[in-house]
Amino acid sequence: MTGEVAVLGAGMHPWGKWGRGFVEYGVWAARAALADAGLDWRAVGSIVGADTVRSGYPGYVAGATFAKALGWQGARVTSVYAACASGAQAVDTARGQILSGLADVVLVVGADAAPKGFFRPAGGDRPDDPDWLRFRVLGATNPTYFGLYARRRMAVHGDTTEDFAQVKVKNAALGALNPYARYRKRVSTEEVAASAVVADPLRLLDICATSDGGAALVLSSMDFARRHGVADPVRIRAVSTVTPRYPNTVLDLPDIATDSAVTARPPADTFRTSIARAAYEEAGIGPEDLSLAEVYDLSTALELQWYEDLGLCGEGEGVKLLREGATTLGGRIPVNTSGGLASFGEAVPAQAIAQVCEVTWQLRGGAGDRQVTGARVGITANQGLFGHGSAVIAVR
Repeated sequence: MTGEVAVLGAGMHPWGKWGRGFVEYGVWAARAALADAGLDWRAVGSIVGADTVRSGYPGYVAGATFAKALGWQGARVTSVYAACASGAQAVDTARGQILSGLADVVLVVGADAAPKGFFRPAGGDRPDDPDWLRFRVLGATNPTYFGLYARRRMAVHGDTTEDFAQVKVKNAALGALNPYARYRKRVSTEEVAASAVVADPLRLLDICATSDGGAALVLSSMDFARRHGVADPVRIRAVSTVTPRYPNTVLDLPDIATDSAVTARPPADTFRTSIARAAYEEAGIGPEDLSLAEVYDLSTALELQWYEDLGLCGEGEGVKLLREGATTLGGRIPVNTSGGLASFGEAVPAQAIAQVCEVTWQLRGGAGDRQVTGARVGITANQGLFGHGSAVIAVR
């Protein structure tokens, strides 16, 4: 085990379509996290910004941007980019700085003002970019990929469109309880079924939107937390940022081809399974120890896949877990108590940080009507383009 860092503060700017710049959302979240930690910005020794994006690609150097907006005070600065996993990479960078002794207190910030509709690649020709190829050569937009993944689950595991709709119903009910969520309205399976088809078999309410929003964390060494008077903080025990292993035989976003498995046996685990396993191994726990999970539900079908990838159930048993009510509030292992991306939408650099915010509030017992009784261990799971995987385990 590499050691733990304390989560002293968590803050968010509400998700939505606000029509303002990403800096405003990030500064709002940062100030909320600092206030939650009981610290002044001048006490921060380092700031790590998850780069904001424009149409899926880095647009601004976020670390220095947020440092300037908060007021130059000499802190170390870092900017990271890993698409949807940027926030977890920022957390991992901050943790490394703390454990190495470079800083006692690190502010992690991510925010975005996303374009309307679905993400698309930036202009220009980039034939070595798998994401550009996916869009330009195949015409496979993100919803197309989500639909293909849903079809695969239907063919391989027998999932139904009614099962997918039930994921949305669950997450919408939890999002309705979250003041930071963009969509705070319960929906029925009938309403999901009546929404427009976007990429068959998925309908509009099966797919997350793009949003504006921000999230921030104040992390510190355990010694600093004790000196600051916090004897029992939420602690980050593990961060997984693994890459796939050769041969990768399952089609995955944004890849359009698999590695050859003719001369090499496929790895025992898929990429997403390996993300969680690395986190479990570092934390010294297993899925049976979890109190809750926040997962990357770009679509309703993808949430079901995460149940299996996190080891919450066996392969093909995600729907069974859902139907039993195990993943809803009050169930054996609640998933996406925040409401998930189904309720928030994508603000790319912020979403992995927002997941840790939710787990932090749950472990503190401060999640209000969304509270998981007796929560002690939480995991987040997220995946970015180009082989960026991430999972964070927090404990109390």
